[in-house]
Amino acid sequence: MISRRSLMLGSAAAGLVSFAPSAIGQVPAVDTLPASAPTRRLSLTAQETEAKLLGPDKPATRHVCAYDGELFKIVRGRRGTRLIVDFENRLPDPTTVHWHGIRVPYLSDGVAPLTQDVVPPGGRFSYNVPLPDTGLYFFHPHCDETGQVGRGLFALLVVDDEAEDKVRFDAECFIVVKDWRLGDDGQWLEMSTEDGAANAGTFGNVRATNGQTTAPRVEAPAYGDVRVRTIVADATRVIDLGCDTDDAFMLAVDGQALPPVPFKALPDDVWRMGPAMRLDMQVRMPGPGQEVKIYDYRSSEPYLLTTLVAVDKGKHPSPLKAKALPPPRVPLPDVRKAKKLEFLIQMAAGPTIVSPSLPADDPLSKALVNSLCVGKTTHWAISRDSWAAGDALRLPPPLARLDNGASYIVSMTNVTKHMHPMHLHGHVFRVLSHSKKPKMPQYLADTVIVEPNETVDIAFKAVSGNWVFHCHILEHMDTGLMGWFKVA
Repeated sequence: MISRRSLMLGSAAAGLVSFAPSAIGQVPAVDTLPASAPTRRLSLTAQETEAKLLGPDKPATRHVCAYDGELFKIVRGRRGTRLIVDFENRLPDPTTVHWHGIRVPYLSDGVAPLTQDVVPPGGRFSYNVPLPDTGLYFFHPHCDETGQVGRGLFALLVVDDEAEDKVRFDAECFIVVKDWRLGDDGQWLEMSTEDGAANAGTFGNVRATNGQTTAPRVEAPAYGDVRVRTIVADATRVIDLGCDTDDAFMLAVDGQALPPVPFKALPDDVWRMGPAMRLDMQVRMPGPGQEVKIYDYRSSEPYLLTTLVAVDKGKHPSPLKAKALPPPRVPLPDVRKAKKLEFLIQMAAGPTIVSPSLPADDPLSKALVNSLCVGKTTHWAISRDSWAAGDALRLPPPLARLDNGASYIVSMTNVTKHMHPMHLHGHVFRVLSHSKKPKMPQYLADTVIVEPNETVDIAFKAVSGNWVFHCHILEHMDTGLMGWFKVA
């Protein structure tokens, strides 16, 4: 069995508001669906398996991690449904499940020790996962993410609804960007390096799309409209997504619909995406036998992600029209009344904490982070507050204490030389502005890239709970670049 250290450097809802019986349940957990919502029970297991990640004629890779033994598993549910997920950990190390982008009650958010204890090997945990919002999401561990996600432990979660069913596409295509760190023998290399963690991250040495080292070829009806759903599930890589046709539109960011934007209207005809970010796009297919190629243009040479191949299905040419998706139904902030919070994303010389301590009678004031859920050293901080790392395992105090239902603007200034995709748990936020892209329209998201020497402002309506806020370059998160908000 492989442990994390060997891979890294040498209750169903009781109503709208419920309280947890454990010590951590000092903050009300707000449910985003009514108790009467239809439920669907789902069994989920984290386990190891083998897979030929280098190719069918290459050695198999052992100790691959997957949910239910299925790499790149896709779970689909209907908006308004509640998933009751009975999770079992069959891995050799502790883990949790985080429902990325889904507005769950915080006690199902999967972040130890803020919302639950880790699930030990052989342990079980039941997650209450309401599906209040349409879109493309995913789930993954929030303990040893660099090691477990690096070895494949994540799955897609697609939330459909009747309103979107009326927006008809001729085909649907998924592009999952996830690289591997493998030797020639097919076995795992170190998932993290000290140099990578302190810089842009430790990159995979085997590029892949949907787990394949050769770009998938996907057939779609000639003259049809394809819904291409892309996710960067990699721990490190940032891509510039684009294609070799002008007949393409952005439709949704992080699952949240926006008025269609032609790709040719974007800077350099691309959309920049970092780890955990998702994009839905519409691609109009050419005539039979022709192809549309979708690339990552951020590579030294354009890297082919997927080829769409037009096949004759009897469809005739028609005028190109963008397919607008139904607008999001998420809670929106009142920007005019919002309180502004300012944070620096910065390097750290070592573990630092400047925020006021939690009251002594708060159960979290003595909480420790599991040593398997953090990195070996501290490299990063949010306004001089670093998450636990190494042997300094005391949970840091919250970056701020917020009021449930109030609106906030968080202004993030990146004073490092590397970009950081910043993710806020439990909320969908409005991206108000990018200082380096003054003409960028506002949009909704749950993860946003902050470029070096850039300030990005986001706004959200706070929901009761303990919510982490972190960089989704996983080594950055593991080595300090994470904090949390206490909302009550």
